[in-house]
Amino acid sequence: MRQTLHPPRSRQILTDYDLHLFNEGTHYRAWQKFGSHRTTVDGVSGVHFAVWAPNARRVSVIGDFNRWDGRTHVMTSLASSGVWEIFVPGLTEGACYKYEVHLLEKADPYAQRFEVPPNSASIIWTEGRYEWGDQEWLRDRPSFAGWHERPMSIYEVHLGSWRRIPEEGNRFLSYRELAETLVPYVREMGYTHIELMPVMEHPFSGSWGYQVIGFFAPTSRFGTPDDFRYFVDQCHRHGVGVILDWVPGHFPKDHHGLAYFDGTALYEHADPRQGEHKDWGTLIFNYGRNEVRTFLMSNALFWLEEFHVDGLRVDAVASMIYLDYSRQPGEWIPNQYGGRENLEAVSFLQQLNTETHGRMPGTITVAEESTAWPAVSRPTYVGGLGFTYKWNMGWMHDILEYAKEDPVHRRWHHGEVTFSMLYAFTENFVLPFSHDEVVHGKRAMLDKMPGDLWQKHATLRALYGYMFGHPGKKLQFMGGEFGQWSEWNVESSLDWHLLDHPLHQGLRRWVQDLNHTYQREASLHQVDFEPAGFSWIDCNDNENSVVSMIRRARNPHDFTVMLTNFTPVPRPGYRIGVPEGGWYRELLNSDGEMYGGSNMGNGGGLLADDQPSHGFNHSLTVTVPPLGFVLLKR
Repeated sequence: MRQTLHPPRSRQILTDYDLHLFNEGTHYRAWQKFGSHRTTVDGVSGVHFAVWAPNARRVSVIGDFNRWDGRTHVMTSLASSGVWEIFVPGLTEGACYKYEVHLLEKADPYAQRFEVPPNSASIIWTEGRYEWGDQEWLRDRPSFAGWHERPMSIYEVHLGSWRRIPEEGNRFLSYRELAETLVPYVREMGYTHIELMPVMEHPFSGSWGYQVIGFFAPTSRFGTPDDFRYFVDQCHRHGVGVILDWVPGHFPKDHHGLAYFDGTALYEHADPRQGEHKDWGTLIFNYGRNEVRTFLMSNALFWLEEFHVDGLRVDAVASMIYLDYSRQPGEWIPNQYGGRENLEAVSFLQQLNTETHGRMPGTITVAEESTAWPAVSRPTYVGGLGFTYKWNMGWMHDILEYAKEDPVHRRWHHGEVTFSMLYAFTENFVLPFSHDEVVHGKRAMLDKMPGDLWQKHATLRALYGYMFGHPGKKLQFMGGEFGQWSEWNVESSLDWHLLDHPLHQGLRRWVQDLNHTYQREASLHQVDFEPAGFSWIDCNDNENSVVSMIRRARNPHDFTVMLTNFTPVPRPGYRIGVPEGGWYRELLNSDGEMYGGSNMGNGGGLLADDQPSHGFNHSLTVTVPPLGFVLLKR
């Protein structure tokens, strides 16, 4: 009979206090104790394994070191904690392993490295070796707690399809290659942050990373965990922040993943009315279970602490906080008060935001939340969810619907441009033109615009100008900055060859100049979330489809004036009121020849006269170009 080994328990790895915190839901660094860790016990080097499987009758570690035989390394149950552990002598980095639970082979929930999909084994990894060079960034980051008054222009990226190498079989760029190409590009373009669609290990590329198996592991598609650290390090050395898409709302049903991990509904709810997203074919975390909260909370802090990332964009928050999300009557279970709010998920999100903001000052959290749930980006101590920011999905939807209209019809849809200012200061908003808007038949940003080729480009330039003038932080999905024609395809590179054409070159330069001007001008970013930072000059000119407005910095004499003409008809002699007299320099004009426009403008600037208009004692007579955006500063 094969001998079963039961080495002595390695108390220096997993203590009773660790188990207490884990079962209490407050072990915020569980990754340091669970999973696989190289260590020494009684002078013998090897690997300690720990996994939570409270309803299992037997758990074994299997791998290429024991011929995947579950009889060799049977783990020890640690009483009522539900945790199993074992120390295996002689194991080294690089060994592949899984847990055998009820004869099912399960990947390690806390593994920090995986095989490249479609292979699915966890890999023993030695953490803590990378030598960071971003000390200056981290030293200054706590002062970034004032992000509300700082410029934030985010470039959303899917690492596997930003750029590929067709000469080498259409292969991905590695994390290190991306550090040498993507990071300088983002810096040159004037973006302040990169937001990465999920980099956590996922088996199916078609999920875009949103169906996660390895919550603690950067995907091996692009390299090792230290390669990803190098990427983040280079971002920081170039002055670029890093935000990760994070998916605590659901997980896939893959047999080697979290689903029915110990033969029971462990991480998920047992009742499908609570535990399953039928639309996505995924399972929902049980936020009321303390050990699940430990898993998710420590995972959020893991990315902020171990990989130095600057923020988490939390995916699909609406699906978490509503029990009836995408469900018909009878398909969901009310909360204890009979309501549709998921009180356990709300409590978890409040705990998440309290702990991340408190433990990692200067980092941010961003909610993708599409409903009217109040106070998403308000502090938890006043009853809010505690996020730093919330995506403004209403603005995004309205402005894109407006832009798709033929200009001759826009006068009847003018409210879609102006409505957002009725609620603009109820949350700390990010204005998103994200990946979701350029897939599934929605068409690429440029292709959404009506008219001929020139009008499409001009409209998109005007739309981007209006976006940068509107209160709120900014987000653009990759490819939109140069006019990607086709919808985003996860399996191919962006169409970089389009930059051989002047109109696409011009659009990219326009976005670049918008970004740099946005960073320079305090009035465009310093007072984003208070009414004092914005006022309309004229929001009612639907007949001409022109809107004009003022953005202000903390200094009331530091302001910019902007006009957007959403028709192809030039508006010469267009009079607007302004707060002060003097010379107004034309900082930006989307109709400039360098951007692909017709070069209609204001000769570099205008002198305000004393004729009252729009409630001001002074006014300007502006030439507003067709489908154009003009930015002026006194």
